[in-house]
Amino acid sequence: MDNKTPATTTADKMKTVKAAWDAAPAGPKKDAALKHFRAAEKAQSDHKDADCNRELEAARHALV
Repeated sequence: MDNKTPATTTADKMKTVKAAWDAAPAGPKKDAALKHFRAAEKAQSDHKDADCNRELEAARHALV
């Protein structure tokens, strides 16, 4: 089954959330998202992909 869609990597998710954060207007939502994004960066550097993905999802929700 070669037709599978490629899995999104943690690095790809980081880029996507960072781009959304960059485009967001200043305010409390952006501040909250930044806290989660920084936690995601730390989790990624600690090789904790599950924690990183959870923080990226929280950052994405904070921007909505």
